[in-house]
Amino acid sequence: MLIGEYIHTIDEKNRVSLPFKFRKEMGRKIIITPGLGRCLFVFTSKEWEKVAKKLSDSDSDLSFLKADQRSFNRYMFGRAAEVEVDSIGRILIPEFLQEGIRLRDKAAIIGVSDRVEVWNEKAWSEQKQKVAKEAERLAEKLGNA
Repeated sequence: MLIGEYIHTIDEKNRVSLPFKFRKEMGRKIIITPGLGRCLFVFTSKEWEKVAKKLSDSDSDLSFLKADQRSFNRYMFGRAAEVEVDSIGRILIPEFLQEGIRLRDKAAIIGVSDRVEVWNEKAWSEQKQKVAKEAERLAEKLGNA
């Protein structure tokens, strides 16, 4: 399980180190894709296969006929990138993905059970504050689902 919060510096070659705990679980090849809420999602190859299957599944083999599904799949698959983790645990996040979340000097790297999220440090701080204010309401809502 991927858990925890880490702040890492982005080096001069636009690489960022994955936390050691994450590297052990994720392996040498990972998939990075635009996430939801101003972050990037990072999946293991195995977990990405599960996500891809769920995104592609529907009640029929004609899921591509649904406009919303096509649009979301383009968003997730079209901007996804397979990335190698180097020998000392660094990854190079493609520039187009960095630009999408305004990733510059520091990255917040967050374990979220089955995936890692990469955030602009300031955006992550804002997100934490927002959710902290609503945590009880969210828990109640999820508990009643």
